[in-house]
Amino acid sequence: MSLRLNAPDAVRDTLDVVQTLYRFAAGIDLRDRALLSSAFAENAISDFRPAGAKAGFEYPVLQGRETIVEALSSSLAALDTTHSYSNPRVVVDGDTARVDVPVEAQHVLRVDAARQYLMKNRYDLVLAPHDAGWEIEHVIGDNVWRTGDPGVLGGI
Repeated sequence: MSLRLNAPDAVRDTLDVVQTLYRFAAGIDLRDRALLSSAFAENAISDFRPAGAKAGFEYPVLQGRETIVEALSSSLAALDTTHSYSNPRVVVDGDTARVDVPVEAQHVLRVDAARQYLMKNRYDLVLAPHDAGWEIEHVIGDNVWRTGDPGVLGGI
């Protein structure tokens, strides 16, 4: 449900929010720090503790765009990844968008492609419009299922 006054605004907002999710995924997968950075608000919060706990590792809450980009870029540097979103549910309410979206995240060691770890996660996000468009203010990642070699994520 969108509380925007006209339907074209609601559709445009929804598409812009989904494009922000795509920048998030592509920024990680392409190792493009600028693209990844463009998806996050300056004071964003990233909380992947629920997913990490289910996968058997501790991952701290990250706060701030620069901290998030640095942590993701460095912790995933030894991996090739693909992140795929499906069935995003977007609710725009004025200047806030809430998104619930399943994410499939494949992690493959660059030095040993036989070692892989596939996670199906669920992201709960809050976004807000900024000068450059919609940006992620808060994301929580939880894990639904996983398969493969969890040691692939050993450097995280």
